[in-house]
Amino acid sequence: MSCITIGTRRGLQARYTGTAGKDAGGEEETVDYGLRFSDPAKYARALRRAHELVIAGVPRPEIPVPLAESWRRSMALGISPDQHSPRHLHDPSEVVQLRREHRLQQVMPALQDLLADDSSSGRHLLVLTDAGGEILWRVGSREALRRADRLEFSEGADWSEAGIGTNAISEALVTGGPVQLFSAEHLVRTHHEWACTAAPIRDPLTGALLGVLDVSGPLDTISADTLRMVRCAVRVAESLLGTSDGGASQDTSSSAGASRPSPRPDIAVASLELLGDKPAAVLADGSRVPLTLRRAEILALLDSRSQGWSAEELAYELHGDAGTPQAIRTEMFRVRSMLGGAVESNPYRLAAGLVGCSDSGRVLRLLRAGRVAEALEAYTAPLLSRSGVLAVQLLRDQLDFAVGSAVRANGDAGLLMRWLSMDMGARDFEAVEALGRRTGRGDARYLSFLASPALGR
Repeated sequence: MSCITIGTRRGLQARYTGTAGKDAGGEEETVDYGLRFSDPAKYARALRRAHELVIAGVPRPEIPVPLAESWRRSMALGISPDQHSPRHLHDPSEVVQLRREHRLQQVMPALQDLLADDSSSGRHLLVLTDAGGEILWRVGSREALRRADRLEFSEGADWSEAGIGTNAISEALVTGGPVQLFSAEHLVRTHHEWACTAAPIRDPLTGALLGVLDVSGPLDTISADTLRMVRCAVRVAESLLGTSDGGASQDTSSSAGASRPSPRPDIAVASLELLGDKPAAVLADGSRVPLTLRRAEILALLDSRSQGWSAEELAYELHGDAGTPQAIRTEMFRVRSMLGGAVESNPYRLAAGLVGCSDSGRVLRLLRAGRVAEALEAYTAPLLSRSGVLAVQLLRDQLDFAVGSAVRANGDAGLLMRWLSMDMGARDFEAVEALGRRTGRGDARYLSFLASPALGR
């Protein structure tokens, strides 16, 4: 037995069970719902067999009744399973103006941060429609956009039931809830290579439908988290709509649509405090915004590389093989909402005026300028001392090495003793030897550091 999910009119998930038919030996072939994620090609084949039977008038339990009813409605509207082109309502040039006048304009940057992947390796497409199912925005890599173009899955196209038949966008419009359609759950055969997840976005005060958020891509791009991520993004969008314009739900003018873009540009970050165990962002007015350890780790990585990082790279550095780009995009959205224009995207990087403006960056700048004593004074604590992330540990070790090397090369006894008295330099045996050469092996100061338990000698 297997389960197929589809959004109901209450936005819940109804469950259906069934089999896909018989195999070559005449035995009933079981459809395992888990194959949707583990073996999408096999699962798609089972759905395609059921699709052909239902289209021919033979009910199949793999295709739930509400979905089969949607197919029938679509075909009654003149949509053929062999149809390729959706109805087009506006030219792309006209869509530009429609965007300016639409309230979802103000939440599109946040949705892009959360769900889009327009990197060269990106495979899925982020789509945002109006309340009728007309596509107003789509974001993806060149390859993802080319794949979508072949289906005319593009700006100005109508992806309601009447426009192109049953798909995730049309089902979200009909059911009023989140929907996930996989392969041959779509009516049109050319859509059977796609997996699509969609959910409606509503006015948070009136409940009026504003549009549909959709994430689509090849079958193997879907995961167990896709539906959760889309629903989370919708909640973020509706929260922003509820706070950005005072709930002016009836105002669809361009000024309302662009009144409060996200992230906020009015937040001016002057520097980052990454040394020690209380990381914070320092704003232009001198106030401090405390950072969680995870956000501080992300900012430390951004601070370490001017060319920036992709979501995939950050996911691996922070979480290893278990990391997901979606989780990073969610966290980056929160960082950008909190710090405004301090962080840029695609790739993620610090804004030009903030590069090197952390306290750890200041230590490195002073070292490069040969101002070793000032660098040592500025180096008050280890980089994110509570972080156990390997990438941050490496940055911490690199900073220790840079400071220790500069102090040893300088050779000043006072600087050497100050360095050895700090937690970061307490285990630097080479610095102890440099002090001995400077003061003499019989000097009490040298002998006291040589006997330090930190050296483990």
